[in-house]
Amino acid sequence: MVVSIETPGMAVKAHPLAVRLATQQPCHHSAAISVSEWMKKIVILMDRAGHAQRPRASTSPKQPRDFMSTKIDKPTWEFAARFRRHAFGWKSQPAITRIREAVSEIKAVARKDPVRGAEGAVMFLVQLSPAIERVDSSSGSIGNAVNRAIAALAPLITNTHVDLAMRRKWLETLFEAHGTEAIPYIEPLGDHWGDLCASPTLAAEWADALTPTIETTWRQYPQEHGYFHGTNMGLSAMLAAGQYDRLLALLGQAPYTLWHDHHWGVKALVALGRTDEALQYAEALRDRSAPSGEVARTCEAILLACGRIDEAYTRYAIEANHASTYLATFRALCKKYPHKAPEEVLRDLVDRSPGEEGKWFAAAKDAGLYGLASGLARRTPVDHRTLIRAARDFSEHEPGFAADCALLALYWISAGRALEVSTGEILAAFDHLREAASQAQCLDPALSQLQQMLDALPAENIVRRQLYGKLACRIRG
Repeated sequence: MVVSIETPGMAVKAHPLAVRLATQQPCHHSAAISVSEWMKKIVILMDRAGHAQRPRASTSPKQPRDFMSTKIDKPTWEFAARFRRHAFGWKSQPAITRIREAVSEIKAVARKDPVRGAEGAVMFLVQLSPAIERVDSSSGSIGNAVNRAIAALAPLITNTHVDLAMRRKWLETLFEAHGTEAIPYIEPLGDHWGDLCASPTLAAEWADALTPTIETTWRQYPQEHGYFHGTNMGLSAMLAAGQYDRLLALLGQAPYTLWHDHHWGVKALVALGRTDEALQYAEALRDRSAPSGEVARTCEAILLACGRIDEAYTRYAIEANHASTYLATFRALCKKYPHKAPEEVLRDLVDRSPGEEGKWFAAAKDAGLYGLASGLARRTPVDHRTLIRAARDFSEHEPGFAADCALLALYWISAGRALEVSTGEILAAFDHLREAASQAQCLDPALSQLQQMLDALPAENIVRRQLYGKLACRIRG
């Protein structure tokens, strides 16, 4: 039952529980309570009891919504909630995983809706740096993940066909994020700026907008050591706009010579058709600030694009294709220069690295050059585990090579050029030697060679102690 409470100036309908509260007399030690305070207590009790009356929906005709407030029927991005400011702690792996997931999500959407995919790419790049500011970057893994993400998403934005106004908006958003980030994670985006403009007209606009600041920053050096984050963007935009002479003239004003800036001059000379000048321009930077490998890769690409393949191989190929392992370097060269015989490539690599001949053993083995591999392993040390594995793997179809590998493993162990050798490894090498030599029908010569090697070793040598008795029993047997 609902009753009415009369208060000065108004009547309120309330639950009987609220009526009892309203009609209670205040305690003797309490001050007078105002009507508004009583009403607050009444509302609280009504809410607790579940009797608070909710306003009814209006029966008036619906008014048309404003266009800007209309909900857009588009799927939300999953990465948006994950890449909040300071969303990640110091561990890099969770952030790297989320970056990969975000790139995959954007690519999947872009395959169906390129424009929305490009919008997602812009949104992700804007949110990326603030989200990972606190991640430990000492290992370089988070930086590499960001660079891979930029390399994957920049072409997606570039190749999406939109009107000039939309692309201007994207670039302005990215430029602001690029300039305000506390840690320059998306700094490599500047290398793609000319491509992101997607038209000479827009590239020229950015070149005109950024050039005055670049000139001012350089002109004030060394009185003021300023840095302008848009320098690379402006140079890239000039190149994309076809302003080659202007770009070279601007680089002539630079107070310092950095490959980071001047490699745009190399590209401008190539675009003008002045290939030899471009090579000289790049070579002049080698001894100043440019990494030799980066210069070699740039010059090699220029010569290959001009069809000067042999010159590219002779001058730059080995330095330009240096990889993390000797085998990876060999494979990269063979892939890029298929007209070169693998043996020729390998001999060139060996000649360029004197004193490291044994390091190319795995490359020679991989290419099927077993005689060359054995010769290289005799010249300088090869890891004994690598040789033992080769003796095991080739004992059936290349037994002669396998026997050489086993004997060489024992030789380098006995010479003290192996680390952390176990007794089991010595016995395994001996067993592989006997098996491979028997398969190759050269067991007696192989054991005689091993006997000569053991006789020349001191009695305390680990190989002699493990094998001398076994070999003597084998010869007597």
